[in-house]
Amino acid sequence: MMSDMSCAEPVNASMEMSDLAFEDAKRRGLTTRNGPSAISARYDPHHHAIIVVLDSGAFVGLPVEKLQGLQGASALQLNTVVIEAGGLGMHWPDLDADLFVPALLDGLFGSNSWMAARLGAAGGKATSDAKVTSSRRNGARGGRPRKSVVA
Repeated sequence: MMSDMSCAEPVNASMEMSDLAFEDAKRRGLTTRNGPSAISARYDPHHHAIIVVLDSGAFVGLPVEKLQGLQGASALQLNTVVIEAGGLGMHWPDLDADLFVPALLDGLFGSNSWMAARLGAAGGKATSDAKVTSSRRNGARGGRPRKSVVA
C-alpha cells in the first residue's frame, strides 16, 4: 500500500498554508516536543546575562557577549525579549535577533558558522609546548613562506 506522501505533488515554496493547516501543525508541534521550554526571559544588568525561566521550574543565565546578535545592545533592547514558538524561541525585535532555546541549553549560542568562528578564534589563541616548538622551527627556517604572485 502506498503512503499519501508518495503521490503528493512537489511542494511550492511560495505556497501559503491555510489557517487550519497552520493550527494543526502548531498543535502537533506542541504535543511532540521534548525537553524544557522558556516561559519568560529578562536581562540581568548585574551579571550582564539573559535569565531564562524554563517550564521545568529551572532557570539559566546566558552571558550576553556570547549570544549571537546581542553584543553591544543596550539594556532596554536586551529587556525587550519575546518568547515565541511555544517557548522554543526567543526574539529581540529591536535587534532582529532570534535564539533557539533547546540549542542554548546544549551550549550552542548562535548559528553553526557563528559558533565555528568563535571556536576558531579561541583555538588560534591557544598555546602549547608543541605550538611553541613548531613556531621556533619555522622561524629558524625563515618564517612563513611568501605568497607567490601568479600573473
